[in-house]
Amino acid sequence: KLAMEFPSEDIFLMTTSPVIKAITNFKQVSKTLEEFDVEEQPSSLLEKRYPNIKVIQSGVKQLKSDEHKIFTEDGKEYMYEKLCLCAGAKPKLIFEGNPYVLGIRDTDSAQAFQKNLAQSERIVVVGNGGIALELVYEIHGCEVIWAIKDKAIGNTFFDAGAAEFLTPKLTAEKRETPIECKRTKYTMEGSEGKERRRAASDKPGSALGPDWHEGLCLKGTKEFSHKVHIETLCEVKKIYLQQEFIQLQRTSLTFPKEEKNVEPDEVLWPVYVELTNGKIYGCDFIVSATGVVPNVKPFLDGNNFAVGEDGGLNVDKHMRTSLPDIYAAGDICTASWEPSPVWHQMRLWTQARQMGWYAAKCMVADTLGESIDMDFSFELFAHVTKFFNYKVVVLGKYNAQGLGLDHELMLRCTKGQEYVKVVMQNGRMMGAVLIGETDLEETFENLILNQMDLSAYGEDLLNPDIDIEDYFD
Repeated sequence: KLAMEFPSEDIFLMTTSPVIKAITNFKQVSKTLEEFDVEEQPSSLLEKRYPNIKVIQSGVKQLKSDEHKIFTEDGKEYMYEKLCLCAGAKPKLIFEGNPYVLGIRDTDSAQAFQKNLAQSERIVVVGNGGIALELVYEIHGCEVIWAIKDKAIGNTFFDAGAAEFLTPKLTAEKRETPIECKRTKYTMEGSEGKERRRAASDKPGSALGPDWHEGLCLKGTKEFSHKVHIETLCEVKKIYLQQEFIQLQRTSLTFPKEEKNVEPDEVLWPVYVELTNGKIYGCDFIVSATGVVPNVKPFLDGNNFAVGEDGGLNVDKHMRTSLPDIYAAGDICTASWEPSPVWHQMRLWTQARQMGWYAAKCMVADTLGESIDMDFSFELFAHVTKFFNYKVVVLGKYNAQGLGLDHELMLRCTKGQEYVKVVMQNGRMMGAVLIGETDLEETFENLILNQMDLSAYGEDLLNPDIDIEDYFD
């Protein structure tokens, strides 16, 4: 966007990675819903397309905002007129510096994970967000102990009802063949052969796209398909290496079978996880899929940024940080404007793309001294994804976020086919979760945006025999 608006200005893109993430197959599903793939491309492609862009492959060592200067790790310095920080977020690891704990948020960590999984018989997955959900579903031939702190799976996206609708897919032996995903994958020359340094996990790569597990062979050593055991309402209390565990003289458990009497495990594992519910399981390694923290560290030193409660850089409704000429977008920032009643920030690819595009528009408007309206994508929270091979659409306050007790839920569920939930407040639709091919997303998007009083329709709003779309055309 910046390169198009200012063809004669020099634009520097600083990144630690030799590849850039490009949005491909973009599809506007509805007014606010968008679908796209994220593809890695060599940075030379971007430079070819826009001659005024120069990609600098180096991390940022320091920002001196009062001097309008950036110092890179390769010892160079750059002056800027305007700066936009889009450094994303880092995985929030349950334990830092443990070689058996892997965080997953970028393509490099996904590859490290795949390498480890190929030799594994049992892993422990900790976390209950989107990546944990996809991971557990995609893994075959390896026992998975899944530790979640909530009562039900997928708490970030679903309520317990939706979780119950999805759970049978975890135990189903027959797997649908996934639709082939066409994506080109670029790797750094020679990087495949070289073993990545373990310490490299503190250098965040690019975040994973919405179909990150496609093309990765997520298969362990065993011949069965799915074997997942969920431990709910618990967190990891402690991690023991094999030697420590032997000295403890405590008992670890075998993989739980249907009949409830759990037996002590005879196998010696490389690492052991003690959960807060008192159970101990041995495993080959642990995946920490426990969310992310904004990657603000390189920029805070010596700069007086206003920082949000979640650790991100506060931005106003023009994506400006508290320091002059510095903007921020994506996972690194915290939206500190008064949001629309049906929008909230969530560190997702869709929002990162929208924020980046809007930040560029704001930088252009500020430079030209023009006024600009808030982008429409911040009117309504809308996200479309896929979990367990179902299409999943979440709209507005889909989990009644911030609505207190003053709301009601309406549900429609056809086992194995669809799950529809709407959140109502004072007769108005405030949010919705749609799982399966419901074809209701556009209608519900309009109903939430229009805030029309739907009290007269009562339960008929979700009556499958009534074509609700015709009502509100």
